[in-house]
Amino acid sequence: MELTKQERFMQLYAPVHDRFERYCKTRAFGEFHFKDIMHDTLIVAFEKFDTLKSQEAFLYFLFGIATRILSNQRKKMRPIYTDNFNHNNLQLSTHEAPVERQIEIQHLYQQLDKLDPETRDCIILFEISGFSIKEIMTIQNAGESAVKQRLSRGRKQLTELMNSLETKLA
Repeated sequence: MELTKQERFMQLYAPVHDRFERYCKTRAFGEFHFKDIMHDTLIVAFEKFDTLKSQEAFLYFLFGIATRILSNQRKKMRPIYTDNFNHNNLQLSTHEAPVERQIEIQHLYQQLDKLDPETRDCIILFEISGFSIKEIMTIQNAGESAVKQRLSRGRKQLTELMNSLETKLA
């Protein structure tokens, strides 16, 4: 018995759901609600599912679509950043963590947003989503040394940003 398109899609999606959700939460932080990005991505992915050449590339397929959707959304609306940014709509995955931890995570995501897009994506994929350097090389279409350099520079920049933020808050 042959599986329907929906069943094949769900078989591929179920094992990668958590990683995909973490990616969307991190990329959409402060600008859009991550569930909207996930929803839009899954609709496009289902429509274009027949163009997927390899089942192993399914997660990368989703990341590519989500990245394009976010890019298009950013072009449509100019984000407004203020010191009193409202994060009430944001649902962090650490909702059970102490308030201090949630604040640290919010500050981290705000500082991540200040990195250049390639570096930010590299840090998100490696540190938050748990991808290997080889997987990131494929996603970003870059060499191993470029990925390692982005990670190194990104960590350094992020450390400096977080330290300067701590100094301001102290």
